[in-house]
Amino acid sequence: MVGEIAALTVALCWAIAARMFKVLGASFSPLSLNFWKGLVAIALLLVVTQLFLPPVDLPVSAYGWLLLSGVVGIGIGDTCFFQALNKIGDTQSVLITETLAPIFTALLAMVWIAEWLTWQQWLGIALVLVSVDMVVKVRRKTQLHLFAPSGYIYAAIAAVCQAVGAVISRDILTTYTFLDAFNASLVRLTGGLLIIVLLMAVMKKRWLPESDDPARMWRMFALATLLGTAAALYLQMVAFANAKAGVVQTLIATSAVMSLAVAWVVGEKAGKATVFWSFGALAGVAVLVAAGQLAGH
Repeated sequence: MVGEIAALTVALCWAIAARMFKVLGASFSPLSLNFWKGLVAIALLLVVTQLFLPPVDLPVSAYGWLLLSGVVGIGIGDTCFFQALNKIGDTQSVLITETLAPIFTALLAMVWIAEWLTWQQWLGIALVLVSVDMVVKVRRKTQLHLFAPSGYIYAAIAAVCQAVGAVISRDILTTYTFLDAFNASLVRLTGGLLIIVLLMAVMKKRWLPESDDPARMWRMFALATLLGTAAALYLQMVAFANAKAGVVQTLIATSAVMSLAVAWVVGEKAGKATVFWSFGALAGVAVLVAAGQLAGH
């Protein structure tokens, strides 16, 4: 159950951080925000791994796979998701990416690492994904629907990249059981940052943010990065080390539902349909956790 709890905590961290990152988007370009949060998270992880943890001796190939996981899952995947946001809006982007990523992850895990899900786990995945999709649709039904074929392609590519990054991480963490989540997160995030720096240099994007209140902006940025990048990535590695990749990716997709709780805390109200489908997602989570316990994973 450790893996499932870690995945759900990742979803909560992302739900909280997403609100702050949305505000920060007025000061940062998407790539520069990705760059700075990655850089700060790497600095935090370096402090932990160098001062508080014993050194890890991995084969060069293992480091290479983890770096590739970060390049594909964080660097390319996030960039494609940002492109989808710009072309088809957040509703369609979230629907496509968060629906396809768990399915692609489960299928790829079968092929890559022979990790098979039980029919009960597939049922839980279906319940979660349908409920999450309905929650997003209900909450965004008043928004203008945008149609740009390339946006849907970007969203699908983002889902594939998430799946590849997830399965590679799961493979390395289960192969080298002595590898801790902090060091795994550090290597993976470094790979993601390398591709982001390359993209920013090639596309000549602005590196520094612009704000009328820099002190407030950087405080919010620090909190959002701590929750949404450093803590979330560490917990994601814990999840992949202790639960099947498809299950983890599905539970992380509940961040859309977790955001409802965050909205309620800040005084926003949810309609009956949203509440109903939120309970549907919780039922799916319960099925996934129970099925994982029955399967011994």
